[in-house]
Amino acid sequence: MLQPPVAVSAPARASILCGLVGLGIGGSRSPEMHEREARALGLPMVYRILDSEAVGFGAGDLGQFLAMLASLGFDGVNVTHPFKQAVVPLLDELSDVAARLGAVNTVLFRDGRSYGDNTDWSGYRAHFLAGLGVLPRSKVAMIGAGGAAAAVGYAHLDLGARRLAIFDPASDRAQALAARLGALFPEAEVVAAASPAVALAGVDGAVQASPVGMLSHPGLPFDPALLEPRMWVSEVIYFPLETQLLLAAKAIGCATLNGGGMAVMQAAHAFAMFTGRKPDSRRMLADFAAA
Repeated sequence: MLQPPVAVSAPARASILCGLVGLGIGGSRSPEMHEREARALGLPMVYRILDSEAVGFGAGDLGQFLAMLASLGFDGVNVTHPFKQAVVPLLDELSDVAARLGAVNTVLFRDGRSYGDNTDWSGYRAHFLAGLGVLPRSKVAMIGAGGAAAAVGYAHLDLGARRLAIFDPASDRAQALAARLGALFPEAEVVAAASPAVALAGVDGAVQASPVGMLSHPGLPFDPALLEPRMWVSEVIYFPLETQLLLAAKAIGCATLNGGGMAVMQAAHAFAMFTGRKPDSRRMLADFAAA
């Protein structure tokens, strides 16, 4: 697999055209994050929301839709739920990490070819270390087994988790992700749990990596009564910033981490790929917090 072209120069065009591909993403802050940082660096960027429900495409049309975006002059797109895994076989090239994870959240269009990478894992890793890095993290429960979960689970195993228990209502998906991550980190115990209660038993903390809790998927991914005050709870969702789960975990006394920092850090890493310029991640975090 090729290494990510992070040093590519910004395209010589009137503007850098990017977007976010996903479902139920009308509340995303990605356009504001990218365009604000581009303005600060003197770069002409336009970043569009490409909601599958609004535009009228599904997973079966994704390849055709990406080809259309490339033909329209898009320089790249971010990819979010539910397309992070579906997009993988549609791309010409993948980074090593994206290939290992089987999930892509950043696509570049260059010279008639499409290149997929994953900045979710590195963005989450940086965010977790900054927010909860001093807390124990040897035993981790993860709720969800989709594209975001693959990246987050990879990050926790990279951070030294000795046991990762994965629960997803689709048990076959949890088993497949456990097998994938277990093969990548054979020194760790990676298992598919039969229920949230089994996954959360005896862990240091839990990461919520399913879409449950998003504005478009309201609710709780599991019963907060399963939590203990000594546990930490990390969330990948950032709209809303304070999910029902985080509010419940705080009430119990758990240390919590919302998904805002992950959203910013993964965006910062993707921004560097889109533009060839290194963004000021501290400025991006401050702008996100102010918004």
